[in-house]
Amino acid sequence: MPGLIVAGVSAIIFLLAGGYEGNAQLLNDSVAVNLVKKGIGRIYNFQFRLAEDVLKKIDSKYPGHPVTYVYKGMMIYYQNYPLTPETLKSKSFESQLWTSIKLSESEDGWENDPENLLIDLCARGLLMLFYTENNMNREVITMTPSTYKCLMRSFRFDSLYPDFKCFTGLYNYYREAYPEHHPVYKTIAFLFPSGDKKKGLKELNYAAKNAMVMQAEAVSMLSWISIHYENDFIKALNYSKTIYDSYPANLYFKGEYLKNLFLLRKYDEAEALIHSWSGENNPYFKGQLFIFSALLQEKKYHNYDQAEKFYKEGLSYLRGFKARGMEFSVYGNKGLERIKDLRDGRQADKKKKDNGSDEIDLG
Repeated sequence: MPGLIVAGVSAIIFLLAGGYEGNAQLLNDSVAVNLVKKGIGRIYNFQFRLAEDVLKKIDSKYPGHPVTYVYKGMMIYYQNYPLTPETLKSKSFESQLWTSIKLSESEDGWENDPENLLIDLCARGLLMLFYTENNMNREVITMTPSTYKCLMRSFRFDSLYPDFKCFTGLYNYYREAYPEHHPVYKTIAFLFPSGDKKKGLKELNYAAKNAMVMQAEAVSMLSWISIHYENDFIKALNYSKTIYDSYPANLYFKGEYLKNLFLLRKYDEAEALIHSWSGENNPYFKGQLFIFSALLQEKKYHNYDQAEKFYKEGLSYLRGFKARGMEFSVYGNKGLERIKDLRDGRQADKKKKDNGSDEIDLG
């Protein structure tokens, strides 16, 4: 689920608005709330220089606060998207988040403090996302037990901050949905408390409407679930368009919106969005752009030679991203398979026609 939990780190950013002293309240500091929300919006919209300016203000007011390290980690993640373990930036990313975790857990009873717990949980969630996206299974397994304990504790505090609903909602939904879609995990799932898909979706929708900082992330989560688990592409479009309209410069959100348009065969709208994406230099997203362009040539224009060329070009860009490029590489390879099958079918059709057989309508 690339990019969905990553912004979940933003949930804890609002806590710094109350300061680092115990029992400080965010809602009493509207100036700080607006500052933090502005900074997160800059990160989401790939406006990193502006996000850096906000970070300086936060850091000057709350030096050494564990939340600043999560903010820095979030910036590194998006600024170098897709972040892979081979890069130097990934080491800095990990260091920032582990520092946040260490600071959050530095006092006795930290797990009973909702602020410390939320900071710790979000730092762990972002690390787990990075490890999962890059198939770093050893690191995922190592972190799972302690992260699970944090997640279970979060249920005690979900009424304090609406942003907690993102975590409880994700657990309730995926605890049931994941083993349904991946039966091999059913036995393992029984080791964990039962969830509730309907309740999970309700909690995510609540966060999407009421969360102070995680509204955008909750919407993005709902878009992903609607596409990949519920197969409800119409409902997904409401979410994916909303998040894209809010952060049009975010290449991940743009890609998800484009994917949704193709699933609904809205080729004209997809084509307009593709044209707006021209000139992209990030090789990962450039690879996606070629795959989307290939789909357009194949599905709308039936220009299979051009589609084949674009599929191959896209695959060449995505090849270097290994696990991170897998989803769109699959789309590219399947597209090439369809074109090959179509050509093979045409050859077979020609032979049948030459033999006096009925002509096959290949669409």
